[in-house]
Amino acid sequence: MNFSRNKGIPCIIIFLFIGFSLLGQNEGYVATEAGAGDGVIHLLKRYGLNPGTSNLNHFREINQIKGEMVLREGSRYRLPIQVYSYNEKSIRSTIGRNDWDLAVKIRDYNELMHRKNLRKEDYRKDKILWVPVEYLEEPVTENKTNPSSGQTQIKYPVFGKDQEVVEIKSDRLSGHVYYIVSGHGGPDPGAIGKYNGHSLCEDEYAYDIALRLARCLIEQSATVHLIIRDDDDGIRDETILKPDKDEKCMGKEKIPLNQMARLKQRTGAINELYRNHKKNGNPVQRAIILHLDSRSSRQRIDMFFYHSPNSSNGKKLASSLRNKIEEKYNRHQKNRGYTGTVEERNLYVLRNTLPVAVFIEMGNIKNSLDQKRFILKDNRQAIAHWLCEGLLEASDQ
Repeated sequence: MNFSRNKGIPCIIIFLFIGFSLLGQNEGYVATEAGAGDGVIHLLKRYGLNPGTSNLNHFREINQIKGEMVLREGSRYRLPIQVYSYNEKSIRSTIGRNDWDLAVKIRDYNELMHRKNLRKEDYRKDKILWVPVEYLEEPVTENKTNPSSGQTQIKYPVFGKDQEVVEIKSDRLSGHVYYIVSGHGGPDPGAIGKYNGHSLCEDEYAYDIALRLARCLIEQSATVHLIIRDDDDGIRDETILKPDKDEKCMGKEKIPLNQMARLKQRTGAINELYRNHKKNGNPVQRAIILHLDSRSSRQRIDMFFYHSPNSSNGKKLASSLRNKIEEKYNRHQKNRGYTGTVEERNLYVLRNTLPVAVFIEMGNIKNSLDQKRFILKDNRQAIAHWLCEGLLEASDQ
């Protein structure tokens, strides 16, 4: 479909381009012609898009730009705005998202683009709905209820078909923001252990616990960002979690193999979200980073916690989580004892992440006794519940 220039209206076309689909079915991306002197940031701002790292990365990917992003006058470029065929029923059913606030935001955006003459017709007339990719980036955090409906159950497909419906149990964490980061992922499986002839990959078990923790926090009305996401896994109950390499940062960005590039990518994603939430008045923001350790198969360890050097708030949060785990072990395994520690450590993600952060090692993936802590689904769920309880208590302090 072509919209020709008329009274200053830019020539807009829709590319049927198979790119990264965040959720639901779309029919391509809005595209426009670069004018004299146009740069990427100027182009994004013209279309009401945040010129931050996320949209710049989207722009680079959908236009297959590998080097410097210099636009050529007269060339057409895809914008990080997905196009949907409006079904004439509702925006929510069109995009497959039961999110009242998001639907209102998309409606307002389309009306603004029409008023600015950047689109020729109202979406209700031409049945074409524009949805900025940035609006859809976080299905875990952006699914909200219609305030007038009193809805207490919300669907989050990222948790998998059997766990996608989440019941909101309280508002204790309303306004609180959590960044859940499972270690490694993509081309890097992390530490690998052996169990009955099977390989246990750190990234798979850390991700499953991350999902379970995110779900627990959402039940308490928290806003949760899963920084590393594998949209076709969901919460899994199997003992052996099949490894793959399709995890992505924020569900869309390919994870680099290079360790430093990987750390910078996820830290940058957290910090960009942190700044946006801070502007919106969210004072309580926490990052929880989940890993499994790799040591001698003979060495059994308890869960231990790291915080950034000289971070009193990080130490306080880590101590709250550590104390909750000790409390649970004392209750459920009275004679076991618990030796988990809280220490400061000069790790890149702790040193460079803006919100208060805690790095958790959940066990030795090579030790047969520690393996039971995470190969059994009930134990993975227990870890998630206990950490959530620790975060709840920390929020009350």
